[in-house]
Amino acid sequence: MATTSIPLPRQQAKTKRRPGYWREAITGYLFIMPVVLGLIIWTFGPMIASAYYSLTDYNILKEPTFVGFDNYVKLFTRDRDFARSLGVTLRFAIASMAIGQTVSLAIAILLTQKVRGMVIFRTMFYLPIIVPFVASALLFKYMFNAQFGPVNAVLEFIGIPAINWLGSQDWAQAAMVLIAVWTGGVVATIIYVAGLQNVPEELYDSAKIDGANGWQRFQTVTLPMLTPTIFFNVVTGFIGAFQFFVPAFVITQGGPSKATYFYNLNLYDKAFDWFEMGYASSMAWVLFVIIIGLTLLIFRSSPLWVYYEGEAK
Repeated sequence: MATTSIPLPRQQAKTKRRPGYWREAITGYLFIMPVVLGLIIWTFGPMIASAYYSLTDYNILKEPTFVGFDNYVKLFTRDRDFARSLGVTLRFAIASMAIGQTVSLAIAILLTQKVRGMVIFRTMFYLPIIVPFVASALLFKYMFNAQFGPVNAVLEFIGIPAINWLGSQDWAQAAMVLIAVWTGGVVATIIYVAGLQNVPEELYDSAKIDGANGWQRFQTVTLPMLTPTIFFNVVTGFIGAFQFFVPAFVITQGGPSKATYFYNLNLYDKAFDWFEMGYASSMAWVLFVIIIGLTLLIFRSSPLWVYYEGEAK
């Protein structure tokens, strides 16, 4: 009985490419090349360089000298500013996240109400993100001035004693939190508005039929459906909080008595005031590990409180 031989894959003829295939491929590569080159030159390249410099004694004026993990040992054992600045940053991150997310969600709920002129209100709340960080920091420095600042003027008008916002250890970080809520909460508010608009109306209708009031509808419908959005804002908010720098650098320079001496400000001083580039690189990598660890912790906790539509719990 005759058998039919089946050609092996290597024996099969190569697929003939359609006309213009290489031209389209080269065009596509050319379009993505600026992004790829940008990542290699401005992101991955500096990261690799800083990883190397973190293992060296390097002050720009002389060639780096390899010292192994001495910078990291010094960071955790002999640098008091490391623990102080990390504590300041951690307290700030928790306070700004708790207050910022609450305020952003409340404003987002107001901005989704069907009232006349809502487009104007949404535009007004978007304005803080347009103002450059340095300009807004100088504006807040004037607003929180203890002698002639508008904030204290309003407090005195309603009968509350003036507060030394930027000159008191107790209030300086509170001022930084308020600044972060005002400047950084804009993006969170916009994202919350988008999330609220995606909550199905029929869920609210069903809750109304069951006799739920406004607060009950918020608890049983809005919050569960909004947890993916809250999760995203919490992750990005914590990452941003640990990189807080410009307002403290412009307004207080870390004072008073290092009450606003944030981690990034400490890193900046080590690198550009003391020219300890190797040591500053090790600080940057420690911050990177801390942010990655906190992000992973939030991701691991998400199954306990994040609800995705259609997901069985």
